[in-house]
Amino acid sequence: MDSLADALIIGAGPAGCASAIFLAQAGWQVILVEQNVYPRQKVCGECISAGSLDLFDALGVGAAFRDMAGPELSRVGWMGSLPLLAADFPACSEGAYPYGRAVGRDRLDALLLDRARSIGVEVLQPAKVRSVRGGPNDFSADIEMRFSAKSLAGRTSKGLEARHARVVIDAHGSWEPAPSIAVSRGGVTAPGEEPKRASDLFAFKASFDDSRLSPGLLPVIALDGGYGGMVVAEGGRTTLACCIRRDRLRACREAMPGAPAGEAVAAFLHQSCAGVRDALAQARQLGPWLSVGPIRPGIRVARCAQVFRVGNAAGESHPLIGEGIGMALQSANLLAGHLLEHRPAMLDPMRTRHVNDRYARAWRSSFTPRVRFAAAAAQATMQPGLATLSQALLRRWPALLTRAARWAGKTRHYIGSEEKTRHEHA
Repeated sequence: MDSLADALIIGAGPAGCASAIFLAQAGWQVILVEQNVYPRQKVCGECISAGSLDLFDALGVGAAFRDMAGPELSRVGWMGSLPLLAADFPACSEGAYPYGRAVGRDRLDALLLDRARSIGVEVLQPAKVRSVRGGPNDFSADIEMRFSAKSLAGRTSKGLEARHARVVIDAHGSWEPAPSIAVSRGGVTAPGEEPKRASDLFAFKASFDDSRLSPGLLPVIALDGGYGGMVVAEGGRTTLACCIRRDRLRACREAMPGAPAGEAVAAFLHQSCAGVRDALAQARQLGPWLSVGPIRPGIRVARCAQVFRVGNAAGESHPLIGEGIGMALQSANLLAGHLLEHRPAMLDPMRTRHVNDRYARAWRSSFTPRVRFAAAAAQATMQPGLATLSQALLRRWPALLTRAARWAGKTRHYIGSEEKTRHEHA
């Protein structure tokens, strides 16, 4: 049998990479498994709130992140059928950074993964965890190794490899199939396919050069059956991302028979939103529209008490509030703080369950308000009657946009006792 690693982490997005870095900085032996080849663009919001930016310093990549990120986000807005409404973005009163920034996932993921490698994390990429068996201090994972071999004319070869670890952390994307997990003492297996629902959300994203969107502005886009946002990220590149209900997506495709889904959604955005039309009037699209789905926001943090979950695997809010990356980094910081109170060899099944229970309670305390606020805000944005009322209120009291950003958690500083605990163990 190969050596027993301290932690096996499934998925190398922001949550998985951050978890790997925090643990490796404290001396843990970590294996990080990622099925995709980097760099790659991804359907995901690119905004990171001010209260999370200190985490990049804690991860050892703060200066590099600041060099590549877009301008500070100091204005918040609303785009609907009428012209843009805007107000001041609330500044974060704690920490070193008053305002958030935006950066492409291709740049961010590569930055974090390079940092993980540089401090000794073993990265298996491209590779996919097919199944996990056993339990704490004795996990066994079957990992499908994917590689290109010249002898096979560049075609992908696959081989199954077993790896063993004391702790397993699930950080896979919410719309990706979960690995099969069958652990001893109350384990669970991967859930089956969920039924299709008209309310299922599908996410779309495209990037543009030469847009008219003001740098530093973060507007919400209100749509009949969906919502979206725009932001200027690194190098002046503008990202337009949106989520569309399944029934609205069907209507978009029926309106443009034979057209790709992304183009049908783009036509709907231009037709529905004056702000989008104005911002992209002279813009040049960079590459095709990307799409994923369905995404189903919710809380999943303690689905298996023997395996830890971070990022979207633990839970996610509606993307409307742009907190996906922030919640990923924050949950990794939170989990690391709880794990580093113990030596890896001490995490037997009973202690692992106890640590996971404490982490899950802390996760809910920190993130549930945002998840609930995002769900309410999404309904107010997607339903035409509520969106019209919201727009009328915002036109009369634009400062409500500033207050809504506070309710969404944009000004909360997230480094606390967990970081202190981690540095004490480093």
